[in-house]
Amino acid sequence: MSNAWVYFIVPIALGAVALVLLLGLTNMMRGGSPWRSQKLMRLRVLLQAVAIAIIMLTIWLMGR
Repeated sequence: MSNAWVYFIVPIALGAVALVLLLGLTNMMRGGSPWRSQKLMRLRVLLQAVAIAIIMLTIWLMGR
């Protein structure tokens, strides 16, 4: 079970955070809508919290 977390779920969570971060930065560099940039950065913060929770759960599962 913990192998699935380490090799699939954690990288997906980290990839989602990186993708949203890049989308937000691209929007800001192009001079896009400030509303869209704000929405993307809020989504990034939410995804970071989820990713941290997943990583902590993975560490706990590996310790068992």
